[in-house]
Amino acid sequence: MSERLYYTDSYLRDFSARVIETSPDGLVLYLDRTAFYPTSGGQPFDLGTISGIAVTDVSEEEERVAHRVAAPVAMGSVECAIDWRRRFDHMQQHTGQHLLSAVFEELFHLKTVSFHMGADNSTIDLEGGAVDARVLAETERRVNESIWENRPVAVQFEHAAEVQGLRKPSDREGTLRIVSIEGVDRSACGGTHVRATGEIGAVLLRKVEKVRQTSRVEFLCGGRAIRRARADYEALSRTAQLFSAPLDEVPGMVAAAQETARAGDKARRKLELDLAGHQGRELYAATEPGSDGFRRVSRRAERGNLEELRAIAQNFTAHSKAVFVAALQDPASVLLAVSEDAGIDAGKVLKAALSAHGGRGGGTGRIAQGSIGDAGRLDAILAQLG
Repeated sequence: MSERLYYTDSYLRDFSARVIETSPDGLVLYLDRTAFYPTSGGQPFDLGTISGIAVTDVSEEEERVAHRVAAPVAMGSVECAIDWRRRFDHMQQHTGQHLLSAVFEELFHLKTVSFHMGADNSTIDLEGGAVDARVLAETERRVNESIWENRPVAVQFEHAAEVQGLRKPSDREGTLRIVSIEGVDRSACGGTHVRATGEIGAVLLRKVEKVRQTSRVEFLCGGRAIRRARADYEALSRTAQLFSAPLDEVPGMVAAAQETARAGDKARRKLELDLAGHQGRELYAATEPGSDGFRRVSRRAERGNLEELRAIAQNFTAHSKAVFVAALQDPASVLLAVSEDAGIDAGKVLKAALSAHGGRGGGTGRIAQGSIGDAGRLDAILAQLG
């Protein structure tokens, strides 16, 4: 069993210990005492060094803490150092989560069901109702007010049978480690935390997404929040420069540009349809009828999009006794369109032709399309449809 120094001192950066056991290859160490936090409760493990050798992972093995290192370390006394920048970042995020969860529950009766701390951002999953922009804004405001009030954060050890006032009941027995934010929160937690809410720095709430029956809220605390705010500002500034507009006017400028783009896209599509109509009619007029009175066109291209030919095909077959077949080499695909009086069901005919060669497709009686895995079979399909 390892003595967990971080339980009583999250600020301990350097400590001495003894290696009391190792794995056969010497790459997993068990210390008599450790300040390295193992992955647990949504918080990632600490990094640092043991006897100058990098610690690459820390995990719990029942009552023991396993330290994986980059090179073997011998049994005996060792000097250990915690990666303080990483540790303090985790302390900010984890304490911020406690505060955030408490405020969500206090203001909106939203309960935290899970917490995850990632390398760049963290999330909590909430149940009990929808989380909209108003809920986010009000919660963020209240959380940051509690940070500015610099409320003390304390750690006590209490027996599970006697603990009262926890935000979330604990199913553990025996002694519990209780982390309290004065006047705001009491939670059973084994993680590392700051001494007072002021050290959280700030909390920034970002996107919300629905995950099954919960709402997942992304948040950042302290240094992460500052870095994200700086990145957001720089991105907005670059956008403002593109529009030659003040920052506050960028949303309106973007909305106007989108509307202009939509109008342009609508006009372009109309022109394309008009052009396709003209091409289809011209193609029909230029195609000589066969002995059976049908006008047949077969198109073949190396690559492209069948949708580009679809409008031409529809306009070509809008006239009497017409069949239009098109094929693309990459991706290997086929289009079949027929006139209303052709006596052919395009969907059934194309589906049968493609199925015979390992492809698939279908459509209506007038127009159908599909694909095939082997482009080498296109000639046989075109011959069958032609």
